[in-house]
Amino acid sequence: MSLEDKIRQLPTSPGVYLMYDVQGTIIYIGKARNLRQRVRSYFGSSSDSRYHVKFLMAKVVDIEVLLTDTEKEALLLENTLIKQHHPRYNLDLKDDKTYFSLRLDQRETFPRFTIVRKIPRDGARYFGPYSSASAARDVLRQLQRMFPLRHYPLKSCLARKRPCLYHQIGQCSAPCHGLITETDYAALVEGATLFLEGKSRQLVAEFKRRMQEAAEGMHYEEAARWRNLLRSIEVTVEKQKVVMLGGDSDVIGFFRDNTRLELALLFMRGGVLTGSRLFSLSWELGDNEGVAAFLAQYYSAENFVPQEILLPLEIEEREALAELLSENCGKKVAIARPLRGTKRELVELACKNARAALAERVEKAASVQAVLEDLRQRLHLERIPQRIECYDISTIQGRFSVGSGVAFCDGRPDKANYRRYRIRHVQGQDDFAMLSEVFSRRFRPETIEKAGVPDLVVVDGGIGQLNSALAIVRGLGLEERFGLVSLAKSRTMRDAESATVEKSAERVFLPGRKNPVVLRQNSPALLLLAAIRDEAHRFAIEYHRKLRGKEGIASGIEDIPGIGVKRRTALLRHFGSLQGVMAAGVTEIAQVAGMNQGVAERLFSVLHGEEMPQT
Repeated sequence: MSLEDKIRQLPTSPGVYLMYDVQGTIIYIGKARNLRQRVRSYFGSSSDSRYHVKFLMAKVVDIEVLLTDTEKEALLLENTLIKQHHPRYNLDLKDDKTYFSLRLDQRETFPRFTIVRKIPRDGARYFGPYSSASAARDVLRQLQRMFPLRHYPLKSCLARKRPCLYHQIGQCSAPCHGLITETDYAALVEGATLFLEGKSRQLVAEFKRRMQEAAEGMHYEEAARWRNLLRSIEVTVEKQKVVMLGGDSDVIGFFRDNTRLELALLFMRGGVLTGSRLFSLSWELGDNEGVAAFLAQYYSAENFVPQEILLPLEIEEREALAELLSENCGKKVAIARPLRGTKRELVELACKNARAALAERVEKAASVQAVLEDLRQRLHLERIPQRIECYDISTIQGRFSVGSGVAFCDGRPDKANYRRYRIRHVQGQDDFAMLSEVFSRRFRPETIEKAGVPDLVVVDGGIGQLNSALAIVRGLGLEERFGLVSLAKSRTMRDAESATVEKSAERVFLPGRKNPVVLRQNSPALLLLAAIRDEAHRFAIEYHRKLRGKEGIASGIEDIPGIGVKRRTALLRHFGSLQGVMAAGVTEIAQVAGMNQGVAERLFSVLHGEEMPQT
């Protein structure tokens, strides 16, 4: 049966369709309320005229459909299949991490706010989201200055003999020591929630009432506390701008440029704009399908779901998606496309943010390409160094020797392709042999086939290190595959007769050239090379320290005849650390369970690098 006949015979019921290419690979998965109508829209005479859509449809040789009873079931099935197959032309929301929120469980005794990522249906209240942990902590600190709620778990607070330091600086009301009643503490909690909900007027009116009641009852200390709270709230509220009345909303805006879909997500909490996120996505089909795919993936990743989601256009599965989100979060969720008023202005603001973000991204990419072209010219490379790799060695007198390799693509770290190498075949301090081992493992045929080769390889050091690396590359038969340079750090120079201290320029050495290339100091090209070199060094040091932490004790103790894992564990439990063992005398070591005088003497001698003293 031809593809045209199969499309003609598709059912009109809801379901999911899978598009296959000639190799039998799924290249796109979609959902539809009416399968025949949706799939026919791609191929019919009135189909999308954009080139990239026609290019995609030209690759489709077969279509398979999976029927569902409802459109909501189709949404769920589509999301599951996309995660399972990762089709090339589906939206890939790489920034799908959950964001930070503030959690408050009012069922607790003297409840407190905590910072969390996930938002389970556990009966607690959640406020946010905040785009980073630092943003969430800033809000929490601001709350704690205004509303002196407890900071620590109640169990640890009750274990203290006196209130903590936060009580002394006025940021905790010390409920664990009975310095505030449950009623007054509950009022503070209510005030904090009203503040986070943006209900500042209601909050101020309530606190003024409590202040007046306390003053009339001649409870002047309590009245002063409410007065101070009011002042803190009023100062904070002045800095906020309420743009709509109450409620929590997410506002979606987008801007399309060929195959890039830039999305801006504004977080409105209690009528206040609390933050935003930007997403740059590769998308080759319709705008409404792209926005719908984003919503399905973003809100399925345990992100906070507000009461209302505002869109710049209509999407076919709006009602089904709203029903699904309502079920998932246990409250009614509305998805709407506002046509007028404040909400429409917010959507336009989100679209403006998306357009500005794409323009900034394009400008930044052009700037990076200019820097890379400058590097190509100055370093006499055959091609623009889109992918740059840098390698470094870290060791201490030949112990715990490691190598690191970092990759930068288009001037940005490509951390998925960072590599660490434990040096296995080199004894002693031989950096040349260590680098040779790293290169032979990075550039073996199977690794090259999988990861490819970079456009430029940078090694840390001067002309000597470059010549060593060049000899290794020649030995591997890779001299013509990529560019190779070394970057020497600047040196501090001081004239004996002068009080001034000068630093030499950082120098780049090229193969076959004795004199270095001196790039202009603080130029973008030199800063990029230095950043890559420093990142490789940081990555190597990090791995080196990790190995020392894991194996330093074992290498210092277990190599001694007579000491194995059990005796090492007993020594560490008894003395607490290797430093504690080194500080002990022979008699103390011999008294540890499992030890004896002879082994204790050998251990003491090895750790102190000396002959056994007479006792």
